[in-house]
Amino acid sequence: MKIIGFVALLLIVNTAFAQVKRVDKLLDSCIKKNFNGAVLIAKNGKIEYLKYTGIANRHYNIKYSSQTIFHLFSVTKTFTAALIMQLVEQKRVSLDSTISAYYPAYKGEAAKKVTIRNLLTYTSGMYHKDLDGRQMLLEAYSSDVWPLDTFINRYLSEKLIDTPGTKFNYNNGDYILLGKIIENVSGKSYEQILKEKILIPLKMNHTGLLHHADIIKNIDEGYANEDGSTTALYTATNFYIDNYYSAGGIYSTPTDLLKFDQAIFNHKIFEKETADLMLTSYPKLGDVAFGFWVYPKKFGKVNTIFVERQGTGYGHHSNWIHLIDKGLTFILLSNTDTVDLNKMRMRVIAAYLGQ
Repeated sequence: MKIIGFVALLLIVNTAFAQVKRVDKLLDSCIKKNFNGAVLIAKNGKIEYLKYTGIANRHYNIKYSSQTIFHLFSVTKTFTAALIMQLVEQKRVSLDSTISAYYPAYKGEAAKKVTIRNLLTYTSGMYHKDLDGRQMLLEAYSSDVWPLDTFINRYLSEKLIDTPGTKFNYNNGDYILLGKIIENVSGKSYEQILKEKILIPLKMNHTGLLHHADIIKNIDEGYANEDGSTTALYTATNFYIDNYYSAGGIYSTPTDLLKFDQAIFNHKIFEKETADLMLTSYPKLGDVAFGFWVYPKKFGKVNTIFVERQGTGYGHHSNWIHLIDKGLTFILLSNTDTVDLNKMRMRVIAAYLGQ
Protein backbone atom coordinates (compact mmCIF):
# COMPACT_ATOMS: atom_id res chain seq x y z
CA MET A 1 0.00 0.00 0.00
CA LYS A 2 2.86 2.35 0.83
CA ILE A 3 4.48 1.55 -2.53
CA ILE A 4 1.24 2.40 -4.40
CA GLY A 5 0.99 5.70 -2.51
CA PHE A 6 4.60 6.55 -3.30
CA VAL A 7 4.10 5.78 -7.01
CA ALA A 8 0.98 7.95 -7.11
CA LEU A 9 2.85 10.81 -5.43
CA LEU A 10 5.74 10.43 -7.88
CA LEU A 11 3.32 10.65 -10.82
CA ILE A 12 1.80 13.84 -9.41
CA VAL A 13 5.23 15.41 -8.89
CA ASN A 14 6.38 14.45 -12.39
CA THR A 15 3.18 15.80 -13.95
CA ALA A 16 3.52 19.11 -12.09
CA PHE A 17 7.17 19.37 -13.13
CA ALA A 18 6.27 18.76 -16.78
CA GLN A 19 3.52 21.41 -16.62
CA VAL A 20 5.89 24.00 -15.17
CA LYS A 21 8.57 23.17 -17.72
CA ARG A 22 6.14 23.61 -20.62
CA VAL A 23 4.88 26.96 -19.27
CA ASP A 24 8.45 28.15 -18.62
CA LYS A 25 9.42 27.35 -22.20
CA LEU A 26 6.38 29.19 -23.52
CA LEU A 27 7.03 32.19 -21.29
CA ASP A 28 10.65 32.36 -22.47
CA SER A 29 9.38 32.82 -26.02
CA CYS A 30 7.12 35.66 -24.84
CA ILE A 31 9.99 37.31 -22.96
CA LYS A 32 11.95 37.37 -26.22
CA LYS A 33 9.09 39.50 -27.60
CA ASN A 34 9.52 41.82 -24.59
CA PHE A 35 6.74 40.57 -22.35
CA ASN A 36 6.98 42.44 -19.04
CA GLY A 37 4.83 41.49 -16.07
CA ALA A 38 3.70 38.41 -14.19
CA VAL A 39 2.10 35.02 -14.79
CA LEU A 40 0.38 33.08 -12.02
CA ILE A 41 -1.18 29.63 -12.25
CA ALA A 42 -3.02 28.03 -9.33
CA LYS A 43 -4.94 24.81 -8.83
CA ASN A 44 -7.66 24.86 -6.19
CA GLY A 45 -6.15 28.06 -4.84
CA LYS A 46 -2.63 26.66 -4.46
CA ILE A 47 0.00 28.45 -6.55
CA GLU A 48 1.75 26.07 -8.92
CA TYR A 49 3.52 28.69 -11.03
CA LEU A 50 4.39 32.33 -10.41
CA LYS A 51 6.95 34.29 -12.38
CA TYR A 52 7.78 38.00 -12.57
CA THR A 53 9.81 39.25 -15.50
CA GLY A 54 10.88 42.47 -17.17
CA ILE A 55 10.76 46.11 -16.13
CA ALA A 56 8.00 47.73 -14.08
CA ASN A 57 9.38 51.27 -14.26
CA ARG A 58 11.65 52.27 -17.14
CA HIS A 59 12.46 55.72 -15.78
CA TYR A 60 14.34 54.14 -12.89
CA ASN A 61 14.95 50.67 -14.36
CA ILE A 62 12.96 48.95 -11.61
CA LYS A 63 12.34 45.28 -12.35
CA TYR A 64 9.13 43.39 -11.65
CA SER A 65 9.08 41.47 -8.38
CA SER A 66 6.66 40.09 -5.81
CA GLN A 67 6.47 43.64 -4.40
CA THR A 68 5.12 45.18 -7.62
CA ILE A 69 1.61 46.62 -7.76
CA PHE A 70 -0.30 46.38 -11.06
CA HIS A 71 -3.07 48.50 -12.62
CA LEU A 72 -6.11 46.27 -13.28
CA PHE A 73 -8.30 48.66 -15.28
CA SER A 74 -11.50 46.82 -16.33
CA VAL A 75 -10.91 43.87 -14.01
CA THR A 76 -12.28 46.45 -11.56
CA LYS A 77 -15.72 45.75 -13.03
CA THR A 78 -15.73 42.28 -11.46
CA PHE A 79 -15.26 43.84 -8.01
CA THR A 80 -18.19 46.16 -8.76
CA ALA A 81 -20.35 43.25 -9.93
CA ALA A 82 -19.47 41.33 -6.75
CA LEU A 83 -20.49 44.28 -4.54
CA ILE A 84 -23.79 44.54 -6.40
CA MET A 85 -24.38 40.79 -5.95
CA GLN A 86 -23.82 41.15 -2.21
CA LEU A 87 -26.55 43.81 -2.15
CA VAL A 88 -28.79 41.54 -4.24
CA GLU A 89 -28.24 38.70 -1.76
CA GLN A 90 -29.13 41.07 1.09
CA LYS A 91 -32.30 42.03 -0.85
CA ARG A 92 -31.23 45.66 -0.83
CA VAL A 93 -31.02 45.68 -4.63
CA SER A 94 -33.19 43.92 -7.21
CA LEU A 95 -31.66 43.00 -10.54
CA ASP A 96 -34.85 43.97 -12.35
CA SER A 97 -35.39 47.35 -10.69
CA THR A 98 -34.43 50.42 -12.67
CA ILE A 99 -31.69 52.96 -12.04
CA SER A 100 -34.18 55.45 -10.57
CA ALA A 101 -35.02 53.08 -7.69
CA TYR A 102 -31.53 53.56 -6.25
CA TYR A 103 -30.44 56.78 -7.92
CA PRO A 104 -33.48 59.10 -8.00
CA ALA A 105 -31.36 62.14 -8.91
CA TYR A 106 -30.20 60.55 -12.16
CA LYS A 107 -31.36 62.66 -15.12
CA GLY A 108 -30.74 60.36 -18.09
CA GLU A 109 -33.46 58.83 -20.24
CA ALA A 110 -32.37 55.44 -18.85
CA ALA A 111 -33.54 56.32 -15.32
CA LYS A 112 -36.84 54.43 -15.43
CA LYS A 113 -36.08 52.18 -18.39
CA VAL A 114 -32.73 50.52 -17.63
CA THR A 115 -32.39 47.84 -14.96
CA ILE A 116 -29.47 46.77 -12.78
CA ARG A 117 -29.29 43.58 -14.86
CA ASN A 118 -28.94 45.70 -18.01
CA LEU A 119 -26.07 47.65 -16.47
CA LEU A 120 -24.28 44.47 -15.37
CA THR A 121 -24.48 43.06 -18.91
CA TYR A 122 -23.59 46.27 -20.81
CA THR A 123 -27.05 46.35 -22.37
CA SER A 124 -28.33 49.69 -21.11
CA GLY A 125 -28.78 50.86 -24.69
CA MET A 126 -27.41 54.29 -23.77
CA TYR A 127 -25.35 56.54 -25.99
CA HIS A 128 -21.99 56.66 -24.20
CA LYS A 129 -20.70 60.14 -24.82
CA ASP A 130 -17.41 59.44 -23.01
CA LEU A 131 -16.40 56.93 -25.68
CA ASP A 132 -17.54 58.89 -28.74
CA GLY A 133 -14.24 59.37 -30.54
CA ARG A 134 -10.70 60.15 -29.45
CA GLN A 135 -11.38 63.80 -28.60
CA MET A 136 -14.27 62.98 -26.28
CA LEU A 137 -12.30 60.11 -24.71
CA LEU A 138 -9.44 62.47 -23.93
CA GLU A 139 -11.80 65.07 -22.51
CA ALA A 140 -13.55 62.53 -20.27
CA TYR A 141 -10.51 60.68 -18.95
CA SER A 142 -7.40 62.78 -19.60
CA SER A 143 -8.28 66.47 -19.27
CA ASP A 144 -9.16 66.73 -15.57
CA VAL A 145 -10.39 64.89 -12.48
CA TRP A 146 -14.17 65.15 -12.66
CA PRO A 147 -16.36 64.93 -9.55
CA LEU A 148 -18.42 61.75 -9.91
CA ASP A 149 -21.80 63.48 -10.22
CA THR A 150 -20.38 65.91 -12.78
CA PHE A 151 -18.94 63.04 -14.82
CA ILE A 152 -22.27 61.21 -14.79
CA ASN A 153 -24.26 64.30 -15.74
CA ARG A 154 -21.82 65.29 -18.45
CA TYR A 155 -21.08 61.93 -20.09
CA LEU A 156 -23.48 59.25 -18.87
CA SER A 157 -26.91 60.87 -19.02
CA GLU A 158 -27.57 60.83 -22.74
CA LYS A 159 -30.48 59.40 -24.73
CA LEU A 160 -31.11 55.72 -25.39
CA ILE A 161 -30.07 54.50 -28.82
CA ASP A 162 -31.08 50.83 -28.33
CA THR A 163 -33.84 49.05 -26.45
CA PRO A 164 -32.44 48.12 -23.02
CA GLY A 165 -31.51 44.48 -22.66
CA THR A 166 -31.38 43.72 -26.38
CA LYS A 167 -27.88 44.67 -27.55
CA PHE A 168 -24.46 44.16 -25.94
CA ASN A 169 -22.34 47.31 -26.12
CA TYR A 170 -19.18 47.24 -24.00
CA ASN A 171 -18.54 50.47 -22.12
CA ASN A 172 -17.40 52.01 -18.82
CA GLY A 173 -20.50 54.06 -18.11
CA ASP A 174 -22.81 51.21 -17.09
CA TYR A 175 -20.36 50.16 -14.38
CA ILE A 176 -19.69 53.72 -13.25
CA LEU A 177 -23.45 54.04 -12.68
CA LEU A 178 -23.34 50.77 -10.71
CA GLY A 179 -20.63 52.28 -8.51
CA LYS A 180 -22.84 55.27 -7.80
CA ILE A 181 -25.74 52.96 -6.98
CA ILE A 182 -23.52 51.02 -4.55
CA GLU A 183 -22.73 54.30 -2.80
CA ASN A 184 -26.38 55.34 -2.61
CA VAL A 185 -27.61 52.02 -1.27
CA SER A 186 -24.78 51.50 1.23
CA GLY A 187 -24.53 55.12 2.33
CA LYS A 188 -20.74 54.87 2.01
CA SER A 189 -18.17 55.66 -0.66
CA TYR A 190 -17.38 52.97 -3.23
CA GLU A 191 -13.84 52.84 -1.89
CA GLN A 192 -14.98 52.32 1.70
CA ILE A 193 -17.51 49.60 0.87
CA LEU A 194 -14.89 47.88 -1.32
CA LYS A 195 -12.54 47.74 1.67
CA GLU A 196 -15.20 46.61 4.15
CA LYS A 197 -16.85 43.92 2.04
CA ILE A 198 -13.97 42.51 0.00
CA LEU A 199 -10.45 43.76 0.64
CA ILE A 200 -10.29 43.57 4.45
CA PRO A 201 -12.18 40.25 4.87
CA LEU A 202 -10.00 38.61 2.22
CA LYS A 203 -6.79 40.22 3.52
CA MET A 204 -6.10 41.76 0.11
CA ASN A 205 -3.52 44.08 1.63
CA HIS A 206 -2.01 45.22 -1.66
CA THR A 207 -5.24 46.13 -3.43
CA GLY A 208 -7.14 49.41 -3.48
CA LEU A 209 -8.89 52.11 -5.48
CA LEU A 210 -6.34 54.37 -7.12
CA HIS A 211 -6.51 58.18 -7.17
CA HIS A 212 -4.41 60.41 -9.38
CA ALA A 213 -2.73 62.11 -6.40
CA ASP A 214 -1.88 58.84 -4.61
CA ILE A 215 1.69 57.76 -4.04
CA ILE A 216 1.58 53.97 -4.16
CA LYS A 217 4.87 52.29 -3.42
CA ASN A 218 6.04 49.85 -6.12
CA ILE A 219 3.20 50.53 -8.58
CA ASP A 220 4.13 49.90 -12.21
CA GLU A 221 3.99 52.32 -15.15
CA GLY A 222 2.38 51.60 -18.51
CA TYR A 223 4.11 51.79 -21.88
CA ALA A 224 2.75 51.83 -25.41
CA ASN A 225 4.78 50.73 -28.43
CA GLU A 226 5.40 52.28 -31.82
CA ASP A 227 3.98 50.49 -34.89
CA GLY A 228 3.91 47.09 -33.23
CA SER A 229 7.56 47.25 -32.23
CA THR A 230 8.73 45.08 -29.33
CA THR A 231 11.49 47.53 -28.38
CA ALA A 232 10.36 51.07 -29.29
CA LEU A 233 8.32 51.97 -26.21
CA TYR A 234 7.02 55.27 -24.87
CA THR A 235 5.09 56.49 -21.86
CA ALA A 236 1.38 56.25 -22.56
CA THR A 237 -0.94 59.30 -22.74
CA ASN A 238 -1.64 61.13 -19.50
CA PHE A 239 -4.90 60.08 -17.82
CA TYR A 240 -6.79 60.59 -14.58
CA ILE A 241 -7.52 57.18 -13.07
CA ASP A 242 -10.12 58.72 -10.73
CA ASN A 243 -12.53 59.05 -13.66
CA TYR A 244 -12.45 55.30 -14.29
CA TYR A 245 -13.72 54.77 -10.74
CA SER A 246 -15.79 51.58 -10.35
CA ALA A 247 -15.15 50.64 -13.99
CA GLY A 248 -11.35 50.67 -13.96
CA GLY A 249 -9.70 52.27 -10.95
CA ILE A 250 -8.44 49.32 -8.90
CA TYR A 251 -4.80 48.23 -8.47
CA SER A 252 -3.68 44.85 -7.14
CA THR A 253 -1.14 42.01 -7.33
CA PRO A 254 -1.36 38.49 -8.80
CA THR A 255 -1.53 36.90 -5.34
CA ASP A 256 -4.18 39.31 -4.09
CA LEU A 257 -6.24 38.72 -7.21
CA LEU A 258 -6.01 34.98 -6.55
CA LYS A 259 -7.61 35.59 -3.14
CA PHE A 260 -10.51 37.34 -4.86
CA ASP A 261 -10.74 34.50 -7.39
CA GLN A 262 -11.02 31.92 -4.63
CA ALA A 263 -13.57 34.01 -2.73
CA ILE A 264 -15.88 34.09 -5.73
CA PHE A 265 -15.52 30.49 -6.87
CA ASN A 266 -15.56 29.05 -3.33
CA HIS A 267 -18.43 31.29 -2.18
CA LYS A 268 -16.59 33.17 0.57
CA ILE A 269 -18.14 36.59 -0.02
CA PHE A 270 -21.64 35.40 -0.91
CA GLU A 271 -23.63 32.18 -1.10
CA LYS A 272 -23.32 29.61 -3.90
CA GLU A 273 -26.68 30.60 -5.33
CA THR A 274 -25.48 34.19 -5.65
CA ALA A 275 -22.23 33.11 -7.27
CA ASP A 276 -24.15 30.90 -9.72
CA LEU A 277 -26.36 33.85 -10.62
CA MET A 278 -23.31 36.06 -11.15
CA LEU A 279 -21.72 33.42 -13.40
CA THR A 280 -24.81 32.70 -15.50
CA SER A 281 -23.97 33.82 -19.02
CA TYR A 282 -26.23 35.23 -21.71
CA PRO A 283 -25.34 33.47 -25.00
CA LYS A 284 -27.42 35.89 -27.08
CA LEU A 285 -25.34 38.74 -25.62
CA GLY A 286 -21.93 37.27 -26.42
CA ASP A 287 -21.76 34.99 -23.35
CA VAL A 288 -21.48 37.92 -20.97
CA ALA A 289 -22.24 37.25 -17.30
CA PHE A 290 -22.02 39.73 -14.39
CA GLY A 291 -18.45 41.03 -14.39
CA PHE A 292 -17.22 38.05 -16.43
CA TRP A 293 -17.72 36.16 -19.68
CA VAL A 294 -18.55 32.45 -19.26
CA TYR A 295 -18.63 29.85 -22.03
CA PRO A 296 -17.48 26.32 -22.93
CA LYS A 297 -14.06 26.07 -24.55
CA LYS A 298 -11.82 23.34 -25.86
CA PHE A 299 -8.02 23.07 -25.68
CA GLY A 300 -7.01 20.16 -27.88
CA LYS A 301 -8.80 17.19 -26.35
CA VAL A 302 -9.62 19.03 -23.12
CA ASN A 303 -13.10 20.49 -22.70
CA THR A 304 -13.70 23.06 -19.99
CA ILE A 305 -15.92 25.90 -18.76
CA PHE A 306 -13.99 29.10 -19.42
CA VAL A 307 -14.55 32.14 -17.19
CA GLU A 308 -12.64 35.26 -18.19
CA ARG A 309 -12.12 38.90 -17.32
CA GLN A 310 -9.83 41.32 -19.11
CA GLY A 311 -8.63 44.84 -18.50
CA THR A 312 -6.55 47.24 -20.55
CA GLY A 313 -5.51 50.86 -20.56
CA TYR A 314 -2.49 53.04 -21.41
CA GLY A 315 -0.10 50.12 -21.84
CA HIS A 316 -1.45 48.14 -18.89
CA HIS A 317 -3.06 44.74 -19.53
CA SER A 318 -4.71 42.26 -17.18
CA ASN A 319 -6.13 38.85 -17.97
CA TRP A 320 -7.85 36.61 -15.42
CA ILE A 321 -9.16 33.17 -16.34
CA HIS A 322 -10.78 30.51 -14.20
CA LEU A 323 -11.60 27.04 -15.51
CA ILE A 324 -14.54 26.16 -13.30
CA ASP A 325 -14.54 22.39 -13.80
CA LYS A 326 -10.75 22.15 -13.41
CA GLY A 327 -10.26 24.41 -10.39
CA LEU A 328 -7.57 26.21 -12.34
CA THR A 329 -6.79 29.94 -12.21
CA PHE A 330 -4.58 31.82 -14.67
CA ILE A 331 -3.60 35.45 -14.05
CA LEU A 332 -1.49 37.39 -16.53
CA LEU A 333 -0.57 41.02 -15.88
CA SER A 334 1.60 43.31 -18.01
CA ASN A 335 2.56 46.94 -18.55
CA THR A 336 3.46 47.01 -22.25
CA ASP A 337 1.64 46.57 -25.57
CA THR A 338 4.38 44.31 -26.93
CA VAL A 339 2.59 40.98 -26.36
CA ASP A 340 -1.12 40.32 -26.93
CA LEU A 341 -2.28 38.83 -23.62
CA ASN A 342 -5.44 37.41 -25.22
CA LYS A 343 -3.26 35.22 -27.44
CA MET A 344 -0.62 34.61 -24.80
CA ARG A 345 -3.15 33.34 -22.25
CA MET A 346 -4.38 30.68 -24.68
CA ARG A 347 -0.84 29.49 -25.26
CA VAL A 348 -0.12 29.44 -21.51
CA ILE A 349 -3.26 27.43 -20.76
CA ALA A 350 -2.62 25.02 -23.61
CA ALA A 351 0.97 24.52 -22.46
CA TYR A 352 -0.13 23.86 -18.89
CA LEU A 353 -2.78 21.38 -20.03
CA GLY A 354 -0.30 19.68 -22.38
CA GLN A 355 -2.39 20.47 -25.45
